[in-house]
Amino acid sequence: MKGQSGHASGTSPSDPRVSSGSERGALAVTAIEPRLLSLEDAARYLGVSPWTVRELEWSGVLPRVRIPLGNGKELRKLLFDREDLNRLIDRWKDSGQ
Repeated sequence: MKGQSGHASGTSPSDPRVSSGSERGALAVTAIEPRLLSLEDAARYLGVSPWTVRELEWSGVLPRVRIPLGNGKELRKLLFDREDLNRLIDRWKDSGQ
């Protein structure tokens, strides 16, 4: 049944559709997991609060990735390397802490 907008009711042109890949000419989309994580993402990854991640960084336990912007400046966003997070998790497992 068509609604007043000229399309079948229950659908809209802005409905998000997931492609099964069977459509002709459909592009395959591969998700890329970022290596660098924001403060919030690092906290979620570790299962702790953002404040805990900040304390780990301040105390030197977890290194922050610093991205230089030139003129002696750097990106202010706190970024953490997923590999550093994995090593930290491994240390916590090994030490029993």
